[in-house]
Amino acid sequence: MSRVVIRPLHTDDEGEWRRLWTAYLSFYEMVLPEEIFATTFARLTGETADGEFRGLIATLDGKPVGLAHYLFHRSCWTVGNVCYLQDLYADPEVRGSGIGRALIEGVYAKAKEAGSPEVYWMTQEFNATARQLYDRIADKTPFIIYQKSF
Repeated sequence: MSRVVIRPLHTDDEGEWRRLWTAYLSFYEMVLPEEIFATTFARLTGETADGEFRGLIATLDGKPVGLAHYLFHRSCWTVGNVCYLQDLYADPEVRGSGIGRALIEGVYAKAKEAGSPEVYWMTQEFNATARQLYDRIADKTPFIIYQKSF
């Protein structure tokens, strides 16, 4: 029987993390410079102060197969920090096997442990496969996102 483990990202995971995050970025047709990779990994594996990103990695029989990046931040609508799940990815060959759900539940556990009242995330409308999972484990909100890049 396959064994799935969800655990915090460690500094010695960098090679596999880069592979997974590169595949995630490719799905969204994004290419980022090395500076972003190095900075993001340092943030994910450094101090876990308020407002700093944290990372989880999913392993299947010891092989890294997925990742989640999340952070806690203040909200004007709550006293406790809310949890934002920014990135979620599972290798294509393990999709449908519960890896994505296990990663989200890992973030849920971290949020509950921190006393956060909620976890939220965004996805693109065309991400139909992932949305089938999201529709089962969270509530879709009516919010629309606006963004201005500089």
